[in-house]
Amino acid sequence: MSGLLATVRIIWAIVKKDLLVMLRYPLNTFMMMVEPIMWLTPVYFLGRAFSSNSVARGFLATTGTGDFMTFVLLGTIAQSYISAAFWGMGMALRNDMTSGTLEANWLAPVSRLLLLFGKSVSSLVRTSLNLVVILALGNQLFGLEISAPFWKAGAYLLPMLIGLYGFGFAYAGLVLLLKDANVLTDVTNFLVSTLSGSSFPVKVLPTPLLMISLALPMTYGLDAIRSILLGIPPLVALGWESLILIIFALVFSLAGSYIFRRVDQHVRRTGTLSMY
Repeated sequence: MSGLLATVRIIWAIVKKDLLVMLRYPLNTFMMMVEPIMWLTPVYFLGRAFSSNSVARGFLATTGTGDFMTFVLLGTIAQSYISAAFWGMGMALRNDMTSGTLEANWLAPVSRLLLLFGKSVSSLVRTSLNLVVILALGNQLFGLEISAPFWKAGAYLLPMLIGLYGFGFAYAGLVLLLKDANVLTDVTNFLVSTLSGSSFPVKVLPTPLLMISLALPMTYGLDAIRSILLGIPPLVALGWESLILIIFALVFSLAGSYIFRRVDQHVRRTGTLSMY
């Protein structure tokens, strides 16, 4: 029990520190919350321009719903968590490098994997807080028409998040090796978010890109959430999508932890941790 309490205190200390840093830069925090709305506004007016009596009939024929804005808003939720896994997790160590605190943190008598797990919890908390604001503003500005409570989608969102942050562990290891992976992070984040169908139905993709999209577990997680909350037909049966996400969560959480530990051993053995 004492070990569990110590673990909780460590995670809370990391979350508290990151929240304090966020509050110290209120303008940055404000922009993080309203920037998605700025990007969604042109989508709203463009969709209205191609709608008839407030119904996007072409979109309805493709997806099973004419409510294109709620469709895109749900995609924004998934896109935010994907970005958090890449930037909040993958680049968390890079931020410690540039601030000069990585070596000091690494010398603490605490598992490095636990430190990284604390950063994943912190990233999850901050992203969720941002999304509460985005959904509140989106509801007021664009209107949301959800046919089921949000908690019903939790069974699909949770394994998707576990898998994403497991991937974040592996990506953090890559950053330890490359030292600076900003371009790689930006490109990979964009491709995964786009091919997962965050802003459009993946059915419209050409066959080669559709095959890549269907190989991404995030595609099925987002599709299941939209199917439950909007009442539209899923790409495959929800039971199969649930199985895919559970496998994704198990494989990526275990593989991500293993990869990070091996990279950590490598940089310690070669003495390259402090080489930026």
